[in-house]
Amino acid sequence: MDTLVERGVRVRIFDMVLPTFRSDVEFYQGSLLDLEALQMAIGDVDVIYHLAAVADVKDVYEQPHYSESINVRGTINVLEAVRQRRSRRVRVVYGSTTWVYGDTPADVVDEDSALGAPSHLYTATKIASEYYCQAYSKLYEVPVTILRYGIPYGPRSRDGGVVPIFVRRALNGEPLTLAGDGSQFRQFVYVEDLAEGNVMALQPVAENKVYNLDGRECITIKQIAETVGKLVADVKIEYTAARPGDFSGKRVSSALAERELGWRPKVPFEEGVGRYLDWFRARAARNETEWARVHDSLKSEAGS
Repeated sequence: MDTLVERGVRVRIFDMVLPTFRSDVEFYQGSLLDLEALQMAIGDVDVIYHLAAVADVKDVYEQPHYSESINVRGTINVLEAVRQRRSRRVRVVYGSTTWVYGDTPADVVDEDSALGAPSHLYTATKIASEYYCQAYSKLYEVPVTILRYGIPYGPRSRDGGVVPIFVRRALNGEPLTLAGDGSQFRQFVYVEDLAEGNVMALQPVAENKVYNLDGRECITIKQIAETVGKLVADVKIEYTAARPGDFSGKRVSSALAERELGWRPKVPFEEGVGRYLDWFRARAARNETEWARVHDSLKSEAGS
């Protein structure tokens, strides 16, 4: 969103939760499961970035029915709202994931790789949503762009991500817990690089295409723990049982995005973690200052 606003694009957010980090954008409160609310919100837009999802695989595993409703029903509601808005051509940019390659036999994959039958419900919901996008494009001429994201990290990351979890634990002097042997890897992509890829996907060439937006480095979970230990504190690393259906990792090629969109990630992983750590500490200091201000105000009122 920041990248779009900086380029003069008028942005509107549709969500259940009021955004707290910007006040200069339009906000429509509503649920993806409310088709009428969606139709009202998209009245005069040109592009929809459909990024809403239950994205934590642990949450999906523990709440399969709810996760399916948001991840799959939510997607078809967005597409249906656009289909019914016949007076305006609206492109849907769908935020998918490189997890869709989790059950593909090949070790190196690109957008032409065949997708295997998913072994995790999270992957199943994302593949189903991709298929819905492609079907609406072919049957109803709804223009779509599917972006398969690597694992994003950086400022404003969701608290359940592995980097935020490890940073918090290290700052508290707690051990870092790895599921399995820590050899599973991802090509983490810094949030600002990913935002740039989303903006570049607005180009005409991207219409009705699929692109991988992934990092260039293969980073194991153990390497993440070691990087956080190096930048934050030298804490103990502990190992637990592997998560059911966990994605061990694939080498994902983003060459198509570089060739057609001119996109390539720029921020190395360790530098990105350092930037996140600076942001995290600054936010904690602001929160502490705000809490002290409120505490002093309440104390003053009590004494008056």
